[in-house]
Amino acid sequence: MQIHDFTEQHPILDVDHVRQEFPILGRRLHDNRPLVYLDNAATTQTPQTVLDAMDDYYHRMNANIHRGIHSLAEEATQAFENARKHVQRFLNAADSREIVFTRGATESLNLVANVFVRSEMRPGDEVIVSEMEHHANIVPWQLLADTHGIVIRVIPVTEQGELDMAAYRALFSERTKLVAVTHVSNALGTINPVAELARIAHERGAAIVVDGAQAAPHQPVDVQALDVDFYAFSAHKVYGPTGIGALYGRLDWLEQLPPWQGGGEMIKRVSFDRGTTFADPPHKFEAGTPAIAEAIGFDRALQWVERYGLDVISDWEQHLLLNATEQLQTIDGLRIIGNAEHKAGVISFVVDGAHAQDIGLLIDQLGVAIRTGHHCAQPVLRRFGLEATCRASFALYNTPAEIDTFVSALRRVIDMVRG
Repeated sequence: MQIHDFTEQHPILDVDHVRQEFPILGRRLHDNRPLVYLDNAATTQTPQTVLDAMDDYYHRMNANIHRGIHSLAEEATQAFENARKHVQRFLNAADSREIVFTRGATESLNLVANVFVRSEMRPGDEVIVSEMEHHANIVPWQLLADTHGIVIRVIPVTEQGELDMAAYRALFSERTKLVAVTHVSNALGTINPVAELARIAHERGAAIVVDGAQAAPHQPVDVQALDVDFYAFSAHKVYGPTGIGALYGRLDWLEQLPPWQGGGEMIKRVSFDRGTTFADPPHKFEAGTPAIAEAIGFDRALQWVERYGLDVISDWEQHLLLNATEQLQTIDGLRIIGNAEHKAGVISFVVDGAHAQDIGLLIDQLGVAIRTGHHCAQPVLRRFGLEATCRASFALYNTPAEIDTFVSALRRVIDMVRG
């Protein structure tokens, strides 16, 4: 596993200042213990600047967008579309029309699955997914296999927690239409070679959709350089609000594919006798009133991330990952699940003689928040013979001192569980 030492590249980072921007990090829990929040792969906390931006919308310009000509509607529309342009820049998409707002990565993946299968696939056509996918990139394809007769083929995962690339190449056939794969595994932390996956898919005549929920918060993403057809991520994992995310779709695909949901905003004309014609992308895929305040908060969250820089965030999280990995490896009976050469700031682990849920419940009493369970990634855990792991995941506001607290608390909990 290649992990770089943050201090060699960025010797100065005022983490205390970063933490002061997050009101919740000052919270104290059981027996007045300071909160140590290490569940960032599930959701990151939200800085005050994002909360202020959403509050400002409701105080100054609360109105529906795109349909009104009064001042509030025009201001809200401008703020919403500015957020779209910011997501475009964040992903280096070629055109803001390639950015569709959704409720999050899950809805984005469901959108692609439903419109792509309906438009581009026939019974017996194949979609390739990986064994390490989040359920959001498995279940939609299974539902469509039941209703449309598509075939799901699965890329296996190696013992190190990496995709078996030779097996991936061998999965393609003349019926393969689409590859659906995660950029970073939420259960293992593995960073997948998306550009290579996309190149192979395109050489075989298939499109590719990428679940970027665990990548976009932690490393620069350039959808043009990656040469992907679709890319999905969620605001709440990038220090933004819940209930909103974005789907990048290459413009030619968005123009070609049909809408998913019907309603206001996504139409040009509706008629009983002449039929309905649809709006151009991205509005064709944005039926109904969107999450306006959340989009504005999303915009402000991306501004916050860019103020520090994704390179700095990535290097700091790698620094924490190295620290935590080294300490956890000294605990007898603890096994880290997922040891890919390229990892994001996620550590999944199991402890001999201790159930993951017991560890999670007890360590919470010591003020430490980690995730336990199957992480909505049951197939990859079963690949390692497991039903659950403990997972610690890191963000820019975490500190080495918190890692020390976490490991100390974990040792105490293990002693309690083992008796």
